[in-house]
Amino acid sequence: MIIEIYGLIRSIAILYIWIIIIASFLSFVRPDPHNPIVQTLYRLTEPVFAFIRKKLPFVVFSGIDLSPLIIIFGLQFIDIIIRNILIG
Repeated sequence: MIIEIYGLIRSIAILYIWIIIIASFLSFVRPDPHNPIVQTLYRLTEPVFAFIRKKLPFVVFSGIDLSPLIIIFGLQFIDIIIRNILIG
C-alpha cells in the first residue's frame, strides 16, 4: 500500500517536471499565446514560477530565469525525502 502511494506521488512529480521542461522550452520559441496548450502550460507553471521569483529574487539575473531549475531540484529533493520516509 505504501509503495503504491509513493509510486503515485512520484508519477505526479515526474509529470509536473516534464510540464515545467516543456513550458521552459516554449519560452524560447515564443508560441502563439492564444493556443490552448500554451495557455494550459502557462496556467500550470506560472503561479509556481512567480512564487519562486517572489521568494528568491536572485534566481533571475541578466534576463535568465532559473526558477524552473529550482522547482525541478525541489521536486527531486522532496521525492528523495518521501522515499526515505515511506520506504526506509
